[in-house]
Amino acid sequence: MPQPPQHELSRRERQIMDILYRLGEGGAAEVVEHLPDRPAYNSVRVTLGILERKGVVRHRREGARYVYAPTVPAEQVRDSALRHLVRTFFRGSPSKAILTLLDSPSTRLSPEELNQLAAWVEAAKRGKRP
Repeated sequence: MPQPPQHELSRRERQIMDILYRLGEGGAAEVVEHLPDRPAYNSVRVTLGILERKGVVRHRREGARYVYAPTVPAEQVRDSALRHLVRTFFRGSPSKAILTLLDSPSTRLSPEELNQLAAWVEAAKRGKRP
């Protein structure tokens, strides 16, 4: 089932959500510290407000500052980001995405991981999860 449009997140929104999942919660200043290119504080505050309107974070007041926390499980945001990636770069084909990962020199899978993947493929053929 497709995600509602409010759960479609931009790259920056996904970065901020990743930080909030790692921290558990945090204010705009803490988020800025963890972002790779250190955007302006106000730009992060605006983005946190957008995330709140989308319903994926909530805030509480601690004195003069707002502390934000995710309201959506990380798996749900991860799944939405993965769907977006597959749609955008692989024309909606999960198999193309998987094959690209398997063919990539940067992907080194252990024999155990390959066996686990094989078990998942076999289970999928039967319409089940291992």
